[in-house]
Amino acid sequence: MDGIICIYKPQNFTSFDVVAIVRKLFKTRKVGHGGTLDPMAEGVLPVFLGSATRVVDFQIDNDKEYVAGFRFGVTTNTQDITGEIVSVSDRYISRNKMIFIERKTGEIEQIPPMFSAVQVDGKRLYELARKGEEVERKPRKAIIHSIKVEHYADNEGIMRVNCSKGTYIRTLIHDIGQEFGAGAVMTSLVRTKSGVFTTDDCHKIDDLRELVKREGAEALRGLLMPPDKLFEAYPKAQLDAVQTDFFKNGVRLAADRIRFERIYNGTYRLYGSDRTMVALAQIAEDHSLKIIQRLGAPEVVIENEE
Repeated sequence: MDGIICIYKPQNFTSFDVVAIVRKLFKTRKVGHGGTLDPMAEGVLPVFLGSATRVVDFQIDNDKEYVAGFRFGVTTNTQDITGEIVSVSDRYISRNKMIFIERKTGEIEQIPPMFSAVQVDGKRLYELARKGEEVERKPRKAIIHSIKVEHYADNEGIMRVNCSKGTYIRTLIHDIGQEFGAGAVMTSLVRTKSGVFTTDDCHKIDDLRELVKREGAEALRGLLMPPDKLFEAYPKAQLDAVQTDFFKNGVRLAADRIRFERIYNGTYRLYGSDRTMVALAQIAEDHSLKIIQRLGAPEVVIENEE
């Protein structure tokens, strides 16, 4: 099977646990996920099967949205509520301070937490942290598009964060707590959006298991989304039958002879004559078609949009 299915990852499951479950349910070996979630986190986890795994990296690069619980007055070694307490403070943070949190947008630098999957000298940081070791980590850039504190009372609250890939929400909360002089810890985390995918697109693991039990693994095919779902913001480029044959044989195509939805300098969804998305492409300076990523021959075909 080829395509994308969005899973609502439950708490206490790793992203790799979900991949293993999907691999077993769909009876396919080629499976990948679009962005790791910590075990304590839940929410949107896009999973890619078959030829759709070729576009996983594009999903990982997309922006994310999270709803996170936070508490002032405590810090832990993991920067979330599951860790060992490092410090406690009775300092009260007023509701008026929330406006300063909501202004923390733009590019920021974060030092990856020790309990993370970042590699240093070939070793995962969480492996070193479990041994009680701490090593120097280089700051990483992230972009905060928006923060909205949706609830706050008695030093605890909930915030909604729109951000770039690679943003550590628990580190964001930890750093805010340090800035306010009280410390802070993340108490919950739900990823509500990952690129174009939201919780509305998600399926629960138990529901998938029940469907397989009731109708067999083949019934899962109808739940798969085509790879072009990931790129629906990009305009289309349509090949005719002759151009499709040339494309399949590796011939460099003249962009001036291809039907584009609109002309611009960015990336296009490229479709073959059978209306299946075959690649991501751009118009090169010499007016040839520059292929960014081939998608192979996925089984899922888009519906006629005419």
